[in-house]
Amino acid sequence: MVKVVAADLPGAPYDLEFFFDSGCPFGWLTSRWIRRVAELLDLRIGWRIISLHLIHENDEVDEYPLAGRARARCHQVHRVMVAVRRAHGNEAVGRLYEAWGPRLWDGEPGSETAEVAEGIELGLLLDSVGLPAELASAEVDASFDAVIAAETALAFERAGEDVGTPVITFDPARGGGSFFGPVISSLPDDDNALAIYEAVRVLVDLPTFSELKRTNRPPLDLPRLRPSVL
Repeated sequence: MVKVVAADLPGAPYDLEFFFDSGCPFGWLTSRWIRRVAELLDLRIGWRIISLHLIHENDEVDEYPLAGRARARCHQVHRVMVAVRRAHGNEAVGRLYEAWGPRLWDGEPGSETAEVAEGIELGLLLDSVGLPAELASAEVDASFDAVIAAETALAFERAGEDVGTPVITFDPARGGGSFFGPVISSLPDDDNALAIYEAVRVLVDLPTFSELKRTNRPPLDLPRLRPSVL
């Protein structure tokens, strides 16, 4: 694969750039939070891809084969998103991601991510947000992989190695800081959404600050990930 340097997003500059993998539930919840913050503060979001499929493709052992299948399917979705961006711009990628998420995460509790993702018809998804259904053919076009790899590398360059999704860059045109996260388990109300944003903005501007973390957290508030009731 030819190495590609990540290009500026069409329509740039943006107030922030959001790197997501379409199969990451944490990224999905954080994207919903940042969309609401953007509405409240009139911010512009640039959508970029960080591919968990590429990050894990050289793992010697995959302890969760279904997770690998889900990552592979979402990699195909990312190819379509790159094709959408080229033809219709960044805002269209945001629309497509916004339509994809509920189809993946609002399903029946206990259903496997891989099976749900593989069952989503991309042509119909594109049509639902006013984009040409024929762009779905990009899912098998490996020529888009170089762009996906370049954006994944850019996320690592900005936030450091050993991070996941999402990664957010603030004020990218001026070389603003980047963080992995915030990782949230449910959507906050508007006051807390803004408070989280302001706290992150303070911390990201401190070059000596690197990490806050806790793994003791409630389950993700996504319908498909809730325990199934027999």
